[in-house]
Amino acid sequence: MTAARLKYIALLLAALFMAIFLYHKGPLPQEQWYHQFIDTRIFLGIPNAMDVLSNIFFVIVGILGMREVGNVLGLDTKKSWWWFFFSILLIAPGSAYYHWSPNDTTLIWDRLPMSMGFMGLYIVLLCEHIHLKFEKALYPTLLLGIFSVVTWVITNDLRFYYWVQFSSFITIPIILLLFKSRYGKKYLYVVTLVFYGLAKWTEVKDKEIFYATSEMISGHTLKHILAAIGLLALWWMVRTRNKFNA
Repeated sequence: MTAARLKYIALLLAALFMAIFLYHKGPLPQEQWYHQFIDTRIFLGIPNAMDVLSNIFFVIVGILGMREVGNVLGLDTKKSWWWFFFSILLIAPGSAYYHWSPNDTTLIWDRLPMSMGFMGLYIVLLCEHIHLKFEKALYPTLLLGIFSVVTWVITNDLRFYYWVQFSSFITIPIILLLFKSRYGKKYLYVVTLVFYGLAKWTEVKDKEIFYATSEMISGHTLKHILAAIGLLALWWMVRTRNKFNA
């Protein structure tokens, strides 16, 4: 068995492991405690103002990214990058709408653009590290992300949504480690992963961070900021890197 084939098998096994792990647990309904964020302060008539307004950072990153993708010449993955940054832009109104009135219905509009963003970035990684032909799968993959949210809405079971999100997340380090990129500044992907991990941690520590900062900022608001910083690293990568191989 060739080394190249082993790399592909590692990717498939990681995705399969995540599917087995999730589906072995049985149905995962949306828990209602998820909507109970600690910072409910009102500002200028906006409920949960900090969680709502902190989404402005996704607007900034999305616009910067879309403009940069349009300006870069010779970018082989232009379409996938554009859809990724466009999804980041859509996260802002979707997440703001959700945090204005947190419930299962408004959460749909938060998760739809996030699922598209995950899929867009995944196609970028496959194109840049394995083969450009993967960009042909961009639109079906974006639809897969959307379908994962629709599946949760219809069945109240998050397993497929989690599989789409987390199987792509756990295979990203495998791609970065095992496959050579066509472009430079690959380490900025790692920066994004680190900030994503920090964002998830602050999300879990929503209440603890709120009290630790004397109620200045909650963990969830900080999550938005950290996630945006991580995404900003990808904008900077597209802006400054050079292609290694034609």
